[in-house]
Amino acid sequence: MFIDAINIISKWAIPLTLVLIPLWAVYKKVAIYDTFVDGAKEGFSVGVKIIPYLVGILVAIGMFRASGAIDFIAHALSPFLNYIGMPADILPLAIIRPLSGSGALGIMTEIAGKYGGDSYMARLAAVMTGSSETTFYVLAVYFGAVGIKKVRHALIAGLIADLAGIMSALVICRIIFR
Repeated sequence: MFIDAINIISKWAIPLTLVLIPLWAVYKKVAIYDTFVDGAKEGFSVGVKIIPYLVGILVAIGMFRASGAIDFIAHALSPFLNYIGMPADILPLAIIRPLSGSGALGIMTEIAGKYGGDSYMARLAAVMTGSSETTFYVLAVYFGAVGIKKVRHALIAGLIADLAGIMSALVICRIIFR
């Protein structure tokens, strides 16, 4: 019964949204096309403003990966990682995920290719990717787009949330997939 309801909702959610939003706009007498064009202009200008922040963070991530620092850190922390039940090959994903979604996706793809898509490692990598956020990317791009220079507590809160997501992924995957 519950699964049937979920299937019906998932099948109709997007089509209903695509129909209801324009109907609501017509009901509220909103100039749909003009509003869309204004939003597109604003989106383009935001995109132009965030390009320097985006390039900066992508270059930093590329340098970090190419330097071998991730492998060095994983090797140095392997006793601690074994203690908490995290395979050392997952650590690069845990380090890169707060920095870059595409970098994390690349590492997750490497893990799936090395161990197989249905392996414990690939499943752990997928759950870990879905359980954490690209904190530094969000801070650099979105805070940069609106001109916020001091991130204050947002960085600490984001990193704590990432750590909680990573630890939760470890626990949940150990329970479900092992």
